[in-house]
Amino acid sequence: MSHLPLLTLLALPLTLPAQPYDLIIYGGTPAGVATAISAARLGRSVALIEYHPHLGGMTTSGLGKSDIETRPAIGGLFREFTARVLHHYTARYGPQSENVRLSRDGYYYEPSVAQHVIDSLVAAEPRIRVFTRHQLTAAHRQGNRLASLTVRNRDTSAELTFTAPLFADATYEGDLAALAGARYRLGRESRAEFNELHAGVIYQDYETRAFLAGSTGQADHRIPAYTFRLCLTTDPANARPLTAPPPDYDRAHYTAYLDDVRAGRMAPPRELKDGVGYFAPTFNTAVRALSIAPLPNRKTDININPRPLGFPFAELNYLYPAADWPLRERITARIRNLTLGLLYFLQNDPEIPAEHRKLANQYHLAKDEFTGTDNFPWQLYVREARRIVGLYTLTENDTEVGPELGRTRVFPDSIAAGEFPIDSFPVRRRQPGHDTALEGYIFMLDRLTRPYQIPYRIIIPETVDALFVPVAASTTHIAYSTIRLEPTWMALGQAAGTAAHLALAAGVQPRAVHVAQLQHELLKQGQVITFFRDIDRNHPAYAALQFLGTRGCFPDYQARPNDSITSAEAADWYRKVLNTDPPANLPALLTANPTRAQLAQHLYNQLPH
Repeated sequence: MSHLPLLTLLALPLTLPAQPYDLIIYGGTPAGVATAISAARLGRSVALIEYHPHLGGMTTSGLGKSDIETRPAIGGLFREFTARVLHHYTARYGPQSENVRLSRDGYYYEPSVAQHVIDSLVAAEPRIRVFTRHQLTAAHRQGNRLASLTVRNRDTSAELTFTAPLFADATYEGDLAALAGARYRLGRESRAEFNELHAGVIYQDYETRAFLAGSTGQADHRIPAYTFRLCLTTDPANARPLTAPPPDYDRAHYTAYLDDVRAGRMAPPRELKDGVGYFAPTFNTAVRALSIAPLPNRKTDININPRPLGFPFAELNYLYPAADWPLRERITARIRNLTLGLLYFLQNDPEIPAEHRKLANQYHLAKDEFTGTDNFPWQLYVREARRIVGLYTLTENDTEVGPELGRTRVFPDSIAAGEFPIDSFPVRRRQPGHDTALEGYIFMLDRLTRPYQIPYRIIIPETVDALFVPVAASTTHIAYSTIRLEPTWMALGQAAGTAAHLALAAGVQPRAVHVAQLQHELLKQGQVITFFRDIDRNHPAYAALQFLGTRGCFPDYQARPNDSITSAEAADWYRKVLNTDPPANLPALLTANPTRAQLAQHLYNQLPH
């Protein structure tokens, strides 16, 4: 029998059991944070584990303007987050200050403020323990049930094994679900697979939304480009200018932007729309390679504009979703350097017109942001990676109004509302013969996407038990481009944490959670599960009307709460909500001329909560 030397044994990673928790969450994204908070507030002990040194994902790493088009469609913890952001700016600068105006009711914020708010929300819950800089190394199943996971401390190499009755994968990459053996999709479905109009290979005119030649609708492995969201300052006292190009800088990566300027592709859009990064000073300049939105304290949210044909970020990320972390870090570093190189090119290249360079030199890294990572965001913008195959697959058709209804498809197990238009970054660089748009770029289909219900089943893997997946959820590529926004992910995380509490209370697996109970609890927390255009959250029957919306009681987005209920409507509602015929004395009840809101509340009160 051979023996390892003592020094060798001491050098091996030590795997220790962690203390027991009710719920283990891998991924400190906004969805992971929301999962943790909602479970902890219901009395559950939670371990929240994150690879990076910070919580908050993109929300705290540069995405300074909330991607949301229909604010009343998102409630719950995201609304609490924005309220705290607004309170921060109001308390510090005064309600009439310019910084409060620029915060847009708390929906726009500096990354450091978002970090403070996220950290304070988590710190307020004593049942949550946070483990940052821990990398997932293994997942262990007992039959179909995920039973434990092992993580490695990235600083000490010590390993911890967490055992719990329930887990959540809140990573952008779907790492825990994949390690647990959950089936997943990667890439784009064909147009035919789910009968989705915009699926597969697509060229689209981003001004008219018309399909262009080359749109075959074929499936492939490609995924939308990853970039970084920057926070740049216009305050010279807070500026950290680039004094040299980044490693591996090559101006040839960016010279195609000069062709875009000459060809007029940097011109203003035909239709100006607030909130999408249109910034008039950059029109007809090379600086329109950046999408700029003002933030408080002379800072800006910077996205990389995917419209120019010179956009160099596509195709670099194909290996990222399934890669190990060393390769992911190399891909991340490449995209980081390419991003810094673009900024350096715009500010310094002699072929950039002088007035364009002058404009670009107004924007610099901020000394007081990302102080631990060289003033550069630490989270790569992973727009899409793995997507699990769940109990239901959300498709483009679920997010658009069909011919049979005046609203999107009704889901009896709705746990949140989605609302952001279908919107996907390019998947390929410029191809020969294509002079209008990059392949795969779909710009905000706001003429088609309408607020829609999100079913609970998309966060439950088809076969793996004890696991919620609120980020890498079960959708097609096209549908993912509308749920992949942090406000929506927070809503799904809140639903996952609440469902975990109910599963533990009932002693059942996530797939067996009583959905009506889950919906009732979410409505108590201010979650939106059905969107209406004519009522707001202050209406006394708001929760009841939303619940009835999941039972198909409303053919469109109008609740008409103060209208009198007809006998036919009342009978229909009884059958849909209580699964029973209306009472024999219904005509007598209706003589009091109840409103739709009153009957909705009456039926909602009859349900066992």
